[in-house]
Amino acid sequence: MDYIFTVRRIRNGTFQPEPGQNSFLVVPPEAEDISPAHRIGGAVKKMPDSWARRVLHESKLDHVPEGQPNRGDIVVHIHGFNVSTRKMLRRHRLLAKGLRDQGFEGVVVSYDWPSADKALNYLEDRTDAKITAIRLVDSGITGFAQRQTPDCPINLHIAAHSMGAFVLREAFDDADDRRYVAGHAWNVSQVLLMSADVSAAGMCQHAGKSSSLYRHCTRLTNYNNPHDSVLSLSNIKRLGVASRAGRVGLPDTAPDHAVNVDCGAYFDANRANYADIEYGQHTWYYHDPVFMRDAYETILGISDRSTLATRATIPAALKNRLALVG
Repeated sequence: MDYIFTVRRIRNGTFQPEPGQNSFLVVPPEAEDISPAHRIGGAVKKMPDSWARRVLHESKLDHVPEGQPNRGDIVVHIHGFNVSTRKMLRRHRLLAKGLRDQGFEGVVVSYDWPSADKALNYLEDRTDAKITAIRLVDSGITGFAQRQTPDCPINLHIAAHSMGAFVLREAFDDADDRRYVAGHAWNVSQVLLMSADVSAAGMCQHAGKSSSLYRHCTRLTNYNNPHDSVLSLSNIKRLGVASRAGRVGLPDTAPDHAVNVDCGAYFDANRANYADIEYGQHTWYYHDPVFMRDAYETILGISDRSTLATRATIPAALKNRLALVG
């Protein structure tokens, strides 16, 4: 089964690319798209207990790493812009399978915000992302955090792609400004950003918008690809916004618990593998086993960030900069 938390509006029996009420879905493996028929508890404000119990049960590890207590792992996936519900579900499954193939025993849950399946809808998607972002924390992350038990703590992780990084940053920033959310203890372990559609300069340690994100995670890993044409300033859909972290990487002023993994050389050497993938320079992460290995080892959290077999040091690089290697 696939577990989806969507905030899309329902009209005529389908999910639409507009903000709506919360729906928590259990999607059967044979389904090619999500449907209101997959809802648990109907349209709700808070996470239903029955849905949460199923996710928490699947999150528990069968093989606990040596020296670590029993635990569960939940990876919350946040898609980017120009993503239909059908495409979201495909990428959700690609991420879940890619991690499982590397040994991941937890569960992947997707937070599905109301993006449209049109590239020129960039600004409307960004507005809808901002409007609904708080629900990622208010109805999602805190819902899991409040259900943790002493005998089996749950490690929450985030994997955000493209504009999903913007959703994540806005959600954490809004949460710290809302007393009823800030009053609850909530944090995540690993944050993984792929093709992050946020300003690189805005990811410095003391940037107002990013400070909450850094404060509420144990480690942030940013994967950038300088060949990512979707994030290029020359792309008319970007309307001349600042350089993106998913293209140029994190600034040297990012905090010590942030690390940047430059994927440029690796992507360039393997670009033929992604030639038939839609926006391959931007979405290749979902299809690549080396990236999945790196992501899995990062989520596992056993080895130091600089010792992973999928990473190499970069001579004369900025602080906390490594390279993805095959």
